Amino acid sequence: MDLNGVGLLGAIIVGGLAGWLAERFMRSNMGLLMNIILGIIGAAFLNFLLGVLGIYTGTGLLVYLIVGFVGACILIALARAIRR
Repeated sequence: MDLNGVGLLGAIIVGGLAGWLAERFMRSNMGLLMNIILGIIGAAFLNFLLGVLGIYTGTGLLVYLIVGFVGACILIALARAIRR
């Protein structure tokens, strides 16, 4: 898994923050662990998707936060669509 140069601990912290921001933005109700998971998996998912499209996102904490936030929002929207 590509962590964009933030390391494992940084990915957990920034992923949790990105998941929490996505939770607030999408108005969903999840716990801390799910926020961390959504942020990390969302960032990995969106990095993969952008890589397939040939778009390079760069490295660093801010980039990881933005990509994790957008990826987590996409995952929340997909989960809502599947649940319905």
